[in-house]
Amino acid sequence: MTEGGRWIGAPVPRKEDEALLTGRARFIDDMEPVPGIRHAALLRSPHAHAEILSIDVSKAASHLGVYGVLTGADIAAATRPIPSAVRVPIDYYPMAVGKVRYAGEPVALVAAGDRYVAEDALDLIEVEYRPLPPVIDVKAATRDDSPLLHEAVGSNVVHHRTFRYGDPDKAFEEADRVVRLDWTFPRYSSTPMETYGAVAQFEPAPDRYTIWSNFQGPFILHALMCGALEVPGNRLRLITAPQSGGSFGIKQGIFPYLVLLATASRLLGMPLKWIEDRLEHLVASSSASNREDAVEAAFKDDGTLIGLRFFNTVDVGAYIRAPEPASVYRMHSASNGAYGVGNISVDNRLVTTNRLPIGLNRGYGGPQFFFALERAMEAGARALGLDVAEIRRHNFIPKDAFPYRAPAGSLYDAGDYEAGLDKALDLADYAALCAGRDRARKEGRLFGIGMATAVEPSGSNMAYVTLAQTPEERARAGGRSGGLATCTISIDPSGAVTVKTVSTPAGQGHATVAAQIVADALGLTPDDIDVMTEVDTLTSAWSLASGNYANRFSSVVIGAIGEAARRVADKVRAVAAEDLEVAVQDIELADGTARIVGVPERSLPFRRVAARTHWHPAGLPDGMAPGVFETAIVSPPELGPPDDRDRVASAVTFGFICDLAAVEIDPGTGKVEVRKYVSVHDVGNVLNPLIVEGQIVGGFAHGVGGALLEEMVYDADGNPISGTLTDYLCVTASEMPRLTIGHVDTPSPHTALGSKGMGDGCSMLAPVAIANAVADALGREDIDPPFTLNRVWDLAAEGGGAG
Repeated sequence: MTEGGRWIGAPVPRKEDEALLTGRARFIDDMEPVPGIRHAALLRSPHAHAEILSIDVSKAASHLGVYGVLTGADIAAATRPIPSAVRVPIDYYPMAVGKVRYAGEPVALVAAGDRYVAEDALDLIEVEYRPLPPVIDVKAATRDDSPLLHEAVGSNVVHHRTFRYGDPDKAFEEADRVVRLDWTFPRYSSTPMETYGAVAQFEPAPDRYTIWSNFQGPFILHALMCGALEVPGNRLRLITAPQSGGSFGIKQGIFPYLVLLATASRLLGMPLKWIEDRLEHLVASSSASNREDAVEAAFKDDGTLIGLRFFNTVDVGAYIRAPEPASVYRMHSASNGAYGVGNISVDNRLVTTNRLPIGLNRGYGGPQFFFALERAMEAGARALGLDVAEIRRHNFIPKDAFPYRAPAGSLYDAGDYEAGLDKALDLADYAALCAGRDRARKEGRLFGIGMATAVEPSGSNMAYVTLAQTPEERARAGGRSGGLATCTISIDPSGAVTVKTVSTPAGQGHATVAAQIVADALGLTPDDIDVMTEVDTLTSAWSLASGNYANRFSSVVIGAIGEAARRVADKVRAVAAEDLEVAVQDIELADGTARIVGVPERSLPFRRVAARTHWHPAGLPDGMAPGVFETAIVSPPELGPPDDRDRVASAVTFGFICDLAAVEIDPGTGKVEVRKYVSVHDVGNVLNPLIVEGQIVGGFAHGVGGALLEEMVYDADGNPISGTLTDYLCVTASEMPRLTIGHVDTPSPHTALGSKGMGDGCSMLAPVAIANAVADALGREDIDPPFTLNRVWDLAAEGGGAG
């Protein structure tokens, strides 16, 4: 407990950890929910781009232990294409139909008594392909003479929109200095410990599907799956496993496989289980987008940023798979970042290539966006001869400007960005660090300092992705807005409390924080509260926004938990007030009792009072319903629809992050050694310091991986050549730099507890903070991540180095 006697804000150990650490947690591969399960394996395309001339499955179908074989044609005949937010003539099925468009695309499914037999049978399937020219380079894909992935579209550019806020042309005309940077941003992934997994069962009369999986939904994707399967929502039951072995966004990408397994269960007449192996995951699950972007920044001589132009070319892979194109629009309405610049233009192009389709990845669009903005700030400072910290301070939105309406529509709730910057400079001992850099350079060493700041949007507005449509298209489609959260709290006849959040966490500690919130409201301890965070769409209270994404737990879900807890507390107090013959307002819930305020000896056990609503309904206060079963549904009022000027409040809260990195480069090996890394966060009121610290460290690990190691590499023929963990290098404990964490808290007025989301954190900033430090060390701006040994060695060998 805190000194104030509250559980919220205290470093309560995670309720989830005992089961995880003792091996008693249940993951999807532990589940055998129905009898007669057969195991599925998938044959995948060895080609990035090829026409399927024929598929002969006869040998596989007759193999001992095989129960059935299906091809893309079978799946297409039984389903509809999975829809996309971008209205272009692309039919996307979960298995290739007539043509493969990326290496690893599913071509056939085998169901067998076990996975070993199914894998053996895959080798017996004979597929005749006619290879087609692959399109791997995103810039080449935009050319008129490029081979087409989807002939009906007529181009590989499947989406193009431009936006203007303020008067960017005038700003650039009046600028004293314009900085332009062009770069490539790598495609990388989340690499959770646990890969995709699902069990699907079809039942007739009426036709209905039940799917158990480690999906992080259901959110909007449930409706898309229902459309593909041609069933109403109550006939597609999604159940998530009790535990998920990490996600970081990527388990959103399982949904096409859920459609595939459900259809296969129907066609073959048996429940099917599929657990993705690591090779499949690295080649054919999902990833963040690689980008070919540019930014122009207009400055006055004193460092004032007066205009920005973003040019975003996004490689979406072979298909525009939902929820894309959200990755390029998530940060859009906050495209000024932490700065007061009001003149902004944005040019967004989505391009299909013969690569794996993209999807959610930690930070979702944030690492790419902040790479543009924060590289421009740093390059601008160097061009103007200004300190990289002070140019940011000069442009920050001042603390007395909050709530602040951004040019593209976001409503920033609260912040003190200068305080965050000062905290980072203090923790880094910035003056001494700069002096150390000067000494290192005099000795001929390549030493650099880089910074980056970010606003962290949390609790997404479901409408922001509709910026992909014009105002006229949005009007025809009907309104979109909001980001609902739900919570149900029940008390059973024994007086035991159960909370159900449908927040589908993947290691974030939702159950612990939910228990803290409810314990405070009911005067209990977190150990008294059982929390269920998994989803069952047939029995849970859920909405289109339910799921685990966009840092929504501490910005939206806690509001529903708090409201449900308040209703339960009110009911228990009312029952206790009648028993103790006092007014309701004279009752408090504390120490496991309902007691009279100021007279703690006059009390009743909480469980006894709550249980009475079941055991003696005739004795309840007039008008009170028996039992305790409260469901709260909240929708943040800030989340309205986009207006006709393409402005939208994209999120409920906006945290703040300030990162500072110092690196030294070994020119003989190309190794980038992170000598110091400081990260300061404004997450509003901290709900649980232990969980916040864990999330920050985890985000830092992902960010360092994206900066220094991780990249999904393809050869000229579109073959993935980073398809094992030997070739796709993830950060391990030995590569993790020491991280110094600081906090500056400005409570959010938009949330019930003053908290803000913070799950992305350094995953968005470490790539650009380290890039800025590398640029400073090398004395050049033409750098692209990841900063691997060979890449940095080449840059260092070309000479230079900051003087």
